[in-house]
Amino acid sequence: MTTPSDTEPPFLTLHAAVVLLGALFAGLVTGSLSYLGGVHPALSALAGLTTAGGAVPGLRSLIR
Repeated sequence: MTTPSDTEPPFLTLHAAVVLLGALFAGLVTGSLSYLGGVHPALSALAGLTTAGGAVPGLRSLIR
């Protein structure tokens, strides 16, 4: 039987998980819309990654 002192802290906090999921969603939406707009798939992926990376600081400050 485990006691509360034996448990490890969570790998990700709830705040970090929400921020990363929001950034992932923003990147997927941006990449998908740019691909559907006729942009080359590699450039669409780059746009999605850029959006996801740029969304992390903004979401981190907004979600507090």
